[in-house]
Amino acid sequence: MMLLRHCERLFKHGHCIKRLLHKSPSRPYTIVVPSVIGGKSTDRERVMDIFSRLLLERIICINGQIDDQMSSIVIAQLLYLQSESWRDPINLYINSPGGVVTAGLAIYDTMQYIDTPISTWCIGQACSAASLLLTAGTEGMRRALPNSRIMIHQPSGSAGGSVTDIQIKAEEMLKMKRQVNDLYVRHTKRPLCEIENLLERDKYMSPIEAKEFGLIDEVIEKPPAEKSSNS
Repeated sequence: MMLLRHCERLFKHGHCIKRLLHKSPSRPYTIVVPSVIGGKSTDRERVMDIFSRLLLERIICINGQIDDQMSSIVIAQLLYLQSESWRDPINLYINSPGGVVTAGLAIYDTMQYIDTPISTWCIGQACSAASLLLTAGTEGMRRALPNSRIMIHQPSGSAGGSVTDIQIKAEEMLKMKRQVNDLYVRHTKRPLCEIENLLERDKYMSPIEAKEFGLIDEVIEKPPAEKSSNS
């Protein structure tokens, strides 16, 4: 009750709190996205949701399932930060089980399209399409936290309809499988035959294993120490 009253007071004073509705098999529940003080404003304090505030620091978060809606938002954020500065790096934090392959590839293509360096970070998990986004960061800037997990596998899907329709969809999925294999080869520099064999089943890796495999460049526990002004 005290939390609800506090939220009501914030709304009365013009503060913005975004609510995200999550559905579960048992019941839907609401997550309140906190608001924080944003950048400087000559008129008054700017209040924005925490993710918008992080965007000002060139931080993008991929949390949860990768679908068309998330893909649209992430692509828009990437293009916006590219337009603001193509020299300053973007930090992409990933905690995702994967999702729709085409949505993931749309984000991937945008990452490769822009000139801005992109530092990718795995926090929690980067599975399926999310692992491709993790390894698609700028070489030398792909990192994972020590207790995160990375999983790679071949694309999956289902087909229905007439026999001809099923055949068409199956051929398209095989093309996509070869395409994804080639992308992993490109970023890990592993032989194609090794990638093909490994992606036949779910392959889970610790950050150290992912580094040895070439998916990431560094396992990191703390942010890199800032250089002193005298150095």
